[in-house]
Amino acid sequence: MLTKLSKTIALLGCAAFCLAGNAALAQVNLTGETSSPGNSPHVNMVHLADVLAREGIANIQVMEGQTATNSIVNVAEGKTDMATTPTVLHFLLQNGRGPFSSQGENGKTLAENVRAVWPYNAGAYGLFAPVASGIRSYEDIKGRTVWNGPPSGAALTLGRQTLQLGSGGFKDGEDYKGLQTNWGQLPTVLVDGSADAFMVPVTFPSDRVVTALAAGNVNLISFPKAIWESEGMKKFLRAPGNSPVVIKGDEMGYGPDQGVTLISEDGYFRSPGVPFATLVRADMADDLVKSITAAYIASIPELKKRTPYAANVNFDVLDEETTGFCGALSLKYHPGAVAAWEEAGFAVPDCAK
Repeated sequence: MLTKLSKTIALLGCAAFCLAGNAALAQVNLTGETSSPGNSPHVNMVHLADVLAREGIANIQVMEGQTATNSIVNVAEGKTDMATTPTVLHFLLQNGRGPFSSQGENGKTLAENVRAVWPYNAGAYGLFAPVASGIRSYEDIKGRTVWNGPPSGAALTLGRQTLQLGSGGFKDGEDYKGLQTNWGQLPTVLVDGSADAFMVPVTFPSDRVVTALAAGNVNLISFPKAIWESEGMKKFLRAPGNSPVVIKGDEMGYGPDQGVTLISEDGYFRSPGVPFATLVRADMADDLVKSITAAYIASIPELKKRTPYAANVNFDVLDEETTGFCGALSLKYHPGAVAAWEEAGFAVPDCAK
């Protein structure tokens, strides 16, 4: 027969067990795929895993160094719960184009199985060159050697497009010599003198620009303002996979004596951006997605301090022009994410709901 004290101990023990059991049930296990370290998608996923674990919402098993074209399909097929991917992949998957040409009509079905929870960008395609090269404008690349991407893939296509638009029509192999290497070789090319200039995704600040500084001061060249404001450029920026990046020179993260000079008519850097989003399965429970998104929103000030460039990749910007949502891009936000953003006071574009 239990004494009064033993009854109290038993009740306390039961209460502790029940609370622990409920906490264990509340914290779900999820899988997430992201890129290699060193960019905003990776920072976003790792930060999210830290926050959700700390808040007791979910444990995310993060798989780094993944190929985004595979990651979006894995989410769509239910093999992965969430992933960081360029938004253009949703457009290509839905239409069975590019890396998803083998999917055919199945691509449309797969695209319907994913939803976005929040957007951001992976920087902008920026032209920069050693000061010693004498290159101070897009037109100055005429007859020069420009590193413009890896040997194949979307990065090379976008690099060539950006150079063509910014220069008024220059083409690789005709007006300038394009140099391509894999990403792993880029740090060496940045300092070995084999290229006169570089067209490469950069954040603000950018570790690629900082690496190039080891060989001397650098000019970072903005898109010509007249071309940027042209109707043709506006149409390009509205196409799936593109978005505008405009940032004041004194907010780019480089000190006055660091050796980086912004070449611009008005002190602003302009260039096409690389819009990304963190995606989840469309059938993920609304309450879970809302909890995940609300925790993420609350942690954005902390996220912006995780790396020098995190404050400049629009982790908390949802308007359709900046994010590249809507128009030909049919990607929508998960209803749980919409609820969390709106409760936090953010406006979610109707066309992305």
